[in-house]
Amino acid sequence: MNKLKGYIKNINSSQNLSIVEIDLNGIDICSIVVETPETASYLKTGNQVFVLFKETEVSIGKNVQGLISLRNQIPCKVTKIEKGKILSKIDLECKEHRIVSIITTSSVERLNLSIGDEVTAFIKSNEVSLMEI
Repeated sequence: MNKLKGYIKNINSSQNLSIVEIDLNGIDICSIVVETPETASYLKTGNQVFVLFKETEVSIGKNVQGLISLRNQIPCKVTKIEKGKILSKIDLECKEHRIVSIITTSSVERLNLSIGDEVTAFIKSNEVSLMEI
């Protein structure tokens, strides 16, 4: 599980849902949660939270151009690749944060990923959870 620490930057709520924007020291990430500031006391602008997401929810793009609907697009550098027969573990460095992605080995080969490559990590907002600190 990826676990990064950040601060709540903005909250937009409607009915029982909130879109929460978090600042991870210069990296913006967004989460859709089934809570509002009225139902969850930790949802306050400026509060520190942990941002959680599974390794299997991190997609990787290389030389990406054009518009993409995913809001969570994090520029990273590949620091380690552990290839398995079917799945591979990719370690990514994003400023001072470390993100781990698990993708298919065929995708690693198709993208021709190498250590040192500049890539973009993509995470759907609904796959990002928040945890109170």
